[in-house]
Amino acid sequence: MKLSHLTIALALTGWMAVEAAPKKVIVVTATKGFRHSSIATAENVITTLGETTGEFTVVDYVRGGPNGNDDTDVREKLSLDHLKGIDAVIFANTTGDLAIPDRDGFLKWIQDGHGFIGMHSCSDTFHGFPAFIELLGGEFKTHGAQVQVDCYNQDPAHPATKSLGPIYTVFDEIYEFKSFDRSKVHGLLTLDKHPQTLVPSDNAVSWAKEVGSGKVFYTSLGHREDVWSSAAYQQHILGGIEWALGLAPGDGKPQDTANHLSAAEAQQGFKLLFDGKSLTGWKYRSDDGPKTWSSQNGMLCNNFEKGGHGTDLLTTSTYRDFVLRYEYQIPPKSNSGVYLRGRYEIQIFDDAGDGHDKGKNGDIYNVASCALIAARKPGQWQTVEARIVGQKITVILNGVKVHDGVLVDHATGGELDDNKDQPGPILLQGDHGQVGFRNIRIKPLN
Repeated sequence: MKLSHLTIALALTGWMAVEAAPKKVIVVTATKGFRHSSIATAENVITTLGETTGEFTVVDYVRGGPNGNDDTDVREKLSLDHLKGIDAVIFANTTGDLAIPDRDGFLKWIQDGHGFIGMHSCSDTFHGFPAFIELLGGEFKTHGAQVQVDCYNQDPAHPATKSLGPIYTVFDEIYEFKSFDRSKVHGLLTLDKHPQTLVPSDNAVSWAKEVGSGKVFYTSLGHREDVWSSAAYQQHILGGIEWALGLAPGDGKPQDTANHLSAAEAQQGFKLLFDGKSLTGWKYRSDDGPKTWSSQNGMLCNNFEKGGHGTDLLTTSTYRDFVLRYEYQIPPKSNSGVYLRGRYEIQIFDDAGDGHDKGKNGDIYNVASCALIAARKPGQWQTVEARIVGQKITVILNGVKVHDGVLVDHATGGELDDNKDQPGPILLQGDHGQVGFRNIRIKPLN
């Protein structure tokens, strides 16, 4: 039978109308623990985003009754029967062990092709249910005082982060996580330092994850009402909802955290000393010392508890004449250094800290002070290029040449040995203060 153009057009129009039908979403704000004052705002914002875009409709709320802890409400509305025809479930600031009647069945429902979206204290839910934590990707550990942070956008093309720019600055309650594995999630927003102490470390803020045929989006932000009412946060969660519902394309696979040489540096003969993923090529100065170094999201971090200390780390290979390039950051009042050949220390220090009578940031320890001031504040990445030929050292700190062919004819203190003019390793001082490095590369000159 031959169809008319009008019939075909009507059929296509009908097909498009079906495709454009709003997705059906259930919003869960029940709590068995702390109940956020921002929950009412959260419900309002999510519902309004659906109404405004026409992309999804909130067909039900699971509030857990007036106090948030009514098990009957949860059992009825999160049963598998009630989830039939639903496209996604949103956990907005939930806490505690919710009375989902078939928890394993609920997780399988997500894995079978549905969406799961979590905001803020969603990660403070089901601490005793490891399968949920595994599905979500992380578990709330603790938080400090509310603080302003600069979140790095790890995927500017993802629907949840494409509107935020390279840096998303927000004042909120910032979570720390346990049971988090960077290799199992697709990072969206992150911090490269602790939100309060500024100790270099991997602190995830938001991520996406593919689980079976389903999709999980989580953001730890959303404690405060003014965060929920901000346009930037609303675009953040809207993009995450759209992605989890399959309405917007985006990557959900874990990223490669490896460090890489630029094409120019590779052509010039540089090679990586730190691969961004492991301690391959490095060893501890003392086998008996605390094992405080770790690879964290492309960074080489020396972390230990307050009042403790770490251990020096050195390369397994040795070098005589070379150009060394690296980036580092420290928290306030920290003290570290990089030893060329394991003997000559380029000081890493907080110049705004409690003072030091033997060196400042960028000094050649016990030998020469910087010719010019070039240090940056704690919590900021700093760059160094150090060249050693024979016994002369040149250092460029943050683009400023602070030492030019300085003669260093003796070890500067804390050295491995005093075999001057002989090859030696690159040594990272770890026994004084906490520090983070990245993009460590070297070009041997002989």
